Amino acid sequence: MAIPALLLFFAIALTYPTLPSLETLTDYRPKVPLRVYSADGVLIGEFGEEHRALVKIDDVPELMKKAILAAEDDRFYEHGGVDYMGVLRATYSNFTSGGAKQGASTITMQVARNFFLSSEKTMTRKFNEVLLSLKIEHNLSKDEILQLYFNQIYLGQRSYGFAAAGQVYFGKNLDQLSIAEMAMLAGLPKAPSSFNPIVNPKRAKQRQMYVLRRMHELHYISIQQFEDAQKAPIIVRHGNISQEFPVKADYLAEMVRQMVYQRYGEATYTQGLKVYTTIRSTDQAAAYMAVRKGVLDYDQRHDYRGPEGYVDPITHGGSEEGMEDALQNVNDDGDLIPAIVQKASPTLVQVYRKGGQTVEIRGAGLKFAQRALSEKTPLAKRIRTGSIIRIQRDDKGVWQIVQMPQVEAALVSLDPGNGAIHALIGGFDFNHNQFNHVTQAWRQPGSSIKPFIYSAALEKGYTPATLINDAPLSFTAEETGSEAWEPKNFDGKYDGPMRMRTALMKSKNLVSIRILQAITPQYAQDYLAKFGFDSERHPPYLTMALGAGSVTPMQMARGYAVFANGGFLVTPYFIDRIEDARGTVLSKAAPSIAGKNAEQVIDVRNAYTMVTMMQDVVRGGTATRALQLGRPDLAGKTGTTSDSRDAWFCGFQPTLVGVAWIGFDTPRSLGGQETGAGAALPIWVSYMKEALRDVPQAAYTMPENMIAAQINEQGLRESDGSITEYFYKENLPATAPTPSFLEDLLPFF
Repeated sequence: MAIPALLLFFAIALTYPTLPSLETLTDYRPKVPLRVYSADGVLIGEFGEEHRALVKIDDVPELMKKAILAAEDDRFYEHGGVDYMGVLRATYSNFTSGGAKQGASTITMQVARNFFLSSEKTMTRKFNEVLLSLKIEHNLSKDEILQLYFNQIYLGQRSYGFAAAGQVYFGKNLDQLSIAEMAMLAGLPKAPSSFNPIVNPKRAKQRQMYVLRRMHELHYISIQQFEDAQKAPIIVRHGNISQEFPVKADYLAEMVRQMVYQRYGEATYTQGLKVYTTIRSTDQAAAYMAVRKGVLDYDQRHDYRGPEGYVDPITHGGSEEGMEDALQNVNDDGDLIPAIVQKASPTLVQVYRKGGQTVEIRGAGLKFAQRALSEKTPLAKRIRTGSIIRIQRDDKGVWQIVQMPQVEAALVSLDPGNGAIHALIGGFDFNHNQFNHVTQAWRQPGSSIKPFIYSAALEKGYTPATLINDAPLSFTAEETGSEAWEPKNFDGKYDGPMRMRTALMKSKNLVSIRILQAITPQYAQDYLAKFGFDSERHPPYLTMALGAGSVTPMQMARGYAVFANGGFLVTPYFIDRIEDARGTVLSKAAPSIAGKNAEQVIDVRNAYTMVTMMQDVVRGGTATRALQLGRPDLAGKTGTTSDSRDAWFCGFQPTLVGVAWIGFDTPRSLGGQETGAGAALPIWVSYMKEALRDVPQAAYTMPENMIAAQINEQGLRESDGSITEYFYKENLPATAPTPSFLEDLLPFF
């Protein structure tokens, strides 16, 4: 016995000095992902190779720690780093079985292996692991070791550490976890792939039961807690869990990632950078719900296209496991849940929904897809046994058949005072379509461009009271340079001479064209550039008056902000500051501010006049649906393009500008009855209802060098006039028609 002991002594003496330094542990710097936060500190995005959230062991719930000890090392606070009896058992098993099949790793030994050693099961590695564990125990306290283990251990789904795993699997912080969830997480270190509750829910449940039994046997939990935890349901996240956060801001988070990567390169994903955006979490949540509701409401106004796919009942056998396998490749989309039809008739559809629940749909829940339940419907569009469909609960909790929309939509809002973006939804679903329609979609603005044309006319001396003829026009191919053109009003009606204010309220196309004729398309093209638009995307033709150019929703928000803030061009921005892992500020935004350092691009009187005209669009024009918000400080303009390919509403009040758009990625008609007022404005209203909930009503103050005058319907001053209009003092209209005034009108008739 003396010789083996001597050999062991020499082996230890030779090996111990060669063990790695513990600097990696004492100066622990794991790969921490880039994290993106809202202005109020809500996590909205994360990018990196590893999901990780560092926590101090003192902040870990006591039952979470005990669940880990019960699963991995219940004598952790008693032994010196090595469970000698366990090591002997593992060694004996390795020799007698001819291979390494058992282990007896303590938590300390797992820390040693995870930080410094490979996971191969050899005697040499095990020997080094034991020595290194003793060295760790000699240099670190038990709590320090447990903290390292808690934050470093791999737990599947690219999550490292229990705090990250709690978010990945359950979407919860540590202090929100139930005992049942803690036990399931504590069971993962033994074999993260085998006990993964997403991939192997049955094996994960078995492992959870083992951990709960150990917790009870060790008197960590009472018999009542044990029994309750055994029965507690486990709701695990599915789908693209890496992008699941309390507030949906995938498009904005991706914008942040791209910008930070341009500055910091690969360090973006490993150094724990924290980016605080200008996004307000309540605004973003409201915008997300507004866009989804607007798109789904549009979809409900049109036909059900049929099931997404079909699974042969014989192939999946109707078993729960078979149906789950069949649904694995079907992307989740929030509350639009994929399901396989088990039974189908005109009065009842029974489905198996992803996640393990059988749902029956009846009555109103079948209305949208009623035609697809008929035997006369072609098989490709018929709902039958094996069909893959989408289901959703309505506001009353009743299940209904829905479908993945094909139409897209976007919404962006910003502070007109400094350009800070408060909400940004770039499309219906980021996982389905990463194309950011707020910044990347160049679309025709339709009539939502008209306020800028009218603003240009004000600079040319026109007033809201100027009379312009709403009458038919036609142009030859020689005049247009392409083909004959006979523009029409949206409703096909013509009302003759009308004030410019009324024309904007009613969105009269022929009036807009006559205005553009008078001020010239070249002047209007240059004028649009003042608001941040790209001149080359607005060719100087008369079609510009009807919004035939190209804009992005972000450009429209910036342009309308000029009206809202009194004439200043601010630059939209979405990153407030960037901090390193220690909280040191690396970069801070320095926005242009209206009235201070932002460029004034139009006269404040022009801005005020346009605000009053767009307020009338809301009060009695094409945007009266916004009146339901009960606010007199709202202004804006609808937009509908030719053939209803794009629908817009751009609106604001003094503290917030919002732009909503809806259309197909490959432009095609939304439907003959779809307009900016009917398809886009409801999205804007839904968002503004929440965003302005606690915002006091505001009033625009008439600038100096302006005057309010009473006029009649002909735009002339009268003592008994019934209409109040606002004028630059130098543009005040005459009290009676004059020859020069009539001559000014002749070009418009």
